[in-house]
Amino acid sequence: MIPSAATAQNAVFAVLAVVMVGAAFRLVTTQNVVRAALFLAMVLAGGAGIFILLAAEFLAWVQVLVYIGAVVVLLLFGVMLTRAPIGNDAQLDNDQKGLAALVGLFLFGALGAVLYDAFGDQTLEIGRVQRTAEVSDAIFGPYVVPFEVSSVLLLAALVGAVSLARRD
Repeated sequence: MIPSAATAQNAVFAVLAVVMVGAAFRLVTTQNVVRAALFLAMVLAGGAGIFILLAAEFLAWVQVLVYIGAVVVLLLFGVMLTRAPIGNDAQLDNDQKGLAALVGLFLFGALGAVLYDAFGDQTLEIGRVQRTAEVSDAIFGPYVVPFEVSSVLLLAALVGAVSLARRD
């Protein structure tokens, strides 16, 4: 029996979700800053793959270009410019892992409850391809201020990294 398109999409989604969860777990547990940046790139690439599954190729390429191409490179340049330790650093660990796990589980449950309350039994309509103009209006119309604030924040982080590197 040949699997249907929905079954293949579910299988690809499951693989992407497992890879993203594994990379996200390693992102927060690694003691190497460069490896953390690479795990972040894996999580963001998985998000781009999910956008492709949702037939939102424009958003997938924006995810790849802006987040993977710019944010991760900015993070790596910040690490290199500040001369942060690149190898394993035992000082990055603390004794609050249990509390952090408890807070993470609480936030997961709270987010799940809020999403279920907001959307309930609604179904997601997949297959309607939107024009790029519709996507840009939906993203940048109501969310243009947070988008600009995040770009200013990233610029401030880059300027701060350069200023810290030039103190010698």
